[in-house]
Amino acid sequence: MNKKWLKWVVPLAVLGAGAAGMMAIGATAQKSEETAAVDTRPTVSIQTLEAIDFQVKIASYGEVKPLESTMLAAQVSGEVVNWNPNFTAGGLVKRNDILFSIENDNYEVAVLQAEANLSRARAALIEEQAKSQVAQTEANRMKDRKVSDLYLRKPQVMSAKADVQSAEAALKLARRDLENCEVRAPYDALVIERDLGAGQFVNVGDKVGELSSIESAEVVFPIPGFDSAFLPNELTGRIATVMTKGRMPVVRQATIDRDLGIVDNATRMGHLVARIDDPYSLNSDAPKLKFGSYVEVAFDGIVLSGVYQVSQDLISNRTAWLLDAENKLQPVQVDVLREEGETFLVSAGLNDGDKLVLTLPEYPQKGMEVKLSETAVAAVAKAE
Repeated sequence: MNKKWLKWVVPLAVLGAGAAGMMAIGATAQKSEETAAVDTRPTVSIQTLEAIDFQVKIASYGEVKPLESTMLAAQVSGEVVNWNPNFTAGGLVKRNDILFSIENDNYEVAVLQAEANLSRARAALIEEQAKSQVAQTEANRMKDRKVSDLYLRKPQVMSAKADVQSAEAALKLARRDLENCEVRAPYDALVIERDLGAGQFVNVGDKVGELSSIESAEVVFPIPGFDSAFLPNELTGRIATVMTKGRMPVVRQATIDRDLGIVDNATRMGHLVARIDDPYSLNSDAPKLKFGSYVEVAFDGIVLSGVYQVSQDLISNRTAWLLDAENKLQPVQVDVLREEGETFLVSAGLNDGDKLVLTLPEYPQKGMEVKLSETAVAAVAKAE
């Protein structure tokens, strides 16, 4: 009887123990799952926005050119007797330096002859004026008779005066020709070319060299349409920086001189002119800025008030993402006023205190719940 009872009891006990084990295992697994549950919300970092006043920088490129260039020509004929050692290609000469001299013997003689002719003309004038006074005295005694201008020698006096003026003009020309035997630099200049040598005979009008002024240089540079809206109303006299590129850049100060006043038909751009004083540093210790250098010209434009500076990679299709009070993502439409370097300047769509999301999830959605990074939490707590 006991054996039959055991046959039924043992299997039931085993089944009960198995069921209890299974329940225990299930409870343990559920507890483990509950313990292992993690926060799957994406982690983001934010920036609290604040409007700024932004100084726009305008930059463009152009070539340094001389303000003026001169083709030198002889004004008198003669033999070249000497020339300035600096009057050679690449030489620098100062204003009024003698570049070369032409033999002047004939021109000195011409001056002496002109002076002699002037003296004779003045003597003849004095003689005629004296004769005219004598005639006038005699005419005063003949009150009842009418006398002519010829009797009073007025035509002779006028002719003598004309002779004096002609002699003075001839002397002036002779002295000018004598001065032109010494050809001087019209300004501080870089010698581009020299086409003469000692002993060479030159005629009037012969080209003898080329000079470029180094008192001032100019850079003509274009202004694209997207920059023209940010130019200040008054440009003339505005300070600009001119800089070459390369391993050893040259930086010089310039001033905006003028607007060319036209829009190029091909590029649809306007052009400004910057002027650089003493580019070859003849009168200063500044670094030389050579003609033909390709330079960047930069100067201040207008100041944009109440704009937000946002990295370009945070705005796509004019949309930026903000974090609301419930830590949910919210897209907003913004108006980009200007691109400045790697940032956008936003004029509308954002407000002070907005929390701009800096690290977006891979697929952001409106209303998506996110959590702040530890750094962002600390920054918010500090700000509050």
